[in-house]
Amino acid sequence: MRYFFLTILIFFLYDTVAKNQQVYQHVSNYGIYQFLDELANAGIIEINSSVKPYSRILIANKLREAQNQLDKLNKRQKHELAFYLRDYNKELLAGQDFKKRIDLLYYNDSLFTLSVNPILGVRYFHNQHGSMYHRWNGAEAFAYVGSHVGIYASLRDNHESRIIASPDFLTRETGGAYKYPRGGGVDFSEMRGGITFSWKWGNVGLVKDHNVWGDYYADPSILSARAPSYAQIKLNLQPVDWFEFNYFHGWLVSGVIDSTRSYQYTNGYASDIRLVFANKYLAANMFSFKPFNRTLFSVGNAVIYSGPNVNPVYLIPFLYFGADKQNKNNANNEDFVRNSWLFFNVSIRNIKNIHLYASLFADEIKLSRFFKKAEHNPIGYKYGIQFSNVMPNTFLTLEFTRYNPFVYQSKTPVTTYQTNAYLLGDYLGDNSQEFYVSLGFRFFRASEIKLAYRHAKHGPLYNETGTIESDMPFMENVAWENNELTLSANWQIINDAYLYLSYMIRNSSGDEKKYTAPYYYGKTNTVEVGLNYGF
Repeated sequence: MRYFFLTILIFFLYDTVAKNQQVYQHVSNYGIYQFLDELANAGIIEINSSVKPYSRILIANKLREAQNQLDKLNKRQKHELAFYLRDYNKELLAGQDFKKRIDLLYYNDSLFTLSVNPILGVRYFHNQHGSMYHRWNGAEAFAYVGSHVGIYASLRDNHESRIIASPDFLTRETGGAYKYPRGGGVDFSEMRGGITFSWKWGNVGLVKDHNVWGDYYADPSILSARAPSYAQIKLNLQPVDWFEFNYFHGWLVSGVIDSTRSYQYTNGYASDIRLVFANKYLAANMFSFKPFNRTLFSVGNAVIYSGPNVNPVYLIPFLYFGADKQNKNNANNEDFVRNSWLFFNVSIRNIKNIHLYASLFADEIKLSRFFKKAEHNPIGYKYGIQFSNVMPNTFLTLEFTRYNPFVYQSKTPVTTYQTNAYLLGDYLGDNSQEFYVSLGFRFFRASEIKLAYRHAKHGPLYNETGTIESDMPFMENVAWENNELTLSANWQIINDAYLYLSYMIRNSSGDEKKYTAPYYYGKTNTVEVGLNYGF
């Protein structure tokens, strides 16, 4: 066996003639993701926008493609391209002189590259319920060793004067594992990072990070970055131009007590019960095909399972996990409990400056239910369109989302589509829908002024009453409703340093105690000002 792995390693080393190290750029650095999406819509680059985060080397290579087509860029885009190359030329021009961004520390030689920067940020809010703030600080770094190894880390400590992202709240704010300091408010930290090994047409890594799957402009439906990050083994393969494969196996936080492993103890310090929680794992894959230029179809599936240890079946990246029903001792007793989902995504950019996209997320599909009015399939879908630069530097987006009852749910608490009690998918959850429209203007580099409206509705959670899945109607009544109109402006002053301002008119109604942070109860007019450096 050791000779097999040695042969594979030698093959990878031999196959690689250029540096291909991978470290991931987090999706919270929305400016670069927004710019790459604009370039893809214009037909200047092609990119698989259904799977994020992107690696820094991928971003750098796409920027180089745009640099080779300067005649197709307008004045603002050329300035923006030069702005981002100050950072990502670290991958393209390592060891060479170039106009570089400001870094706390940057070192490069023929073997080793290191970049270190601080993380600082503050957001201040004010509305009818008073003022609140969110501040954070930390540091981030990445390094390349040789031609194949990438290492990155990011630590961010957060403090919120009020809770606005509890797991039950229907909000797009990123949550965390809260601590309650004596001075009030809440504290939580977020640690991301990992180590990767790369070759010419793929990479594998052990990382702790977010995955964002599915095309979107408002909110992703397959996987989002709202829940805390989790440890995972990650694999990416792209052996040919028309096919890409992504897979990961993650370790989640169940929050479900395992009574058989919990125990009571007594010593000189205390007499207490040591609670042990059930193991919870997530495996997911995505096959992406490009049948035509600027058209990408993706299909994949995911399984969340719980058991005494990792199930090796779900370490096989290419399986349809939903078909694995033989992994049990007998018909009525399983070593592992599991729940699986299917998903599809399509992204079409065949018409210049127009992006059509749609995704489908399915817990279960039975064709017979399509012909019965009294039954439905537990599926969710999203579709939308963006017109970018149809008028210069103007962006119009329309997006609609709907989730039938039970889409993200499970009869077994340990196999819900959650970690740390936060949904892994869309913030709205099942039995909900949302309409989103926005009009954005980008008049100068790395900036945007945007007017956005969203109308969201959420129905009752039928799983709380133990009702039959297929018989329950979609949104029999509205348990929660929210209307938002937001005018926002942001500017990336220097690389990774953002200044933003927004004014949001919001009207929330229904079961607000359950679904809404107290700071946003009822009708509110909220002003937000923020400044951050790093992510």
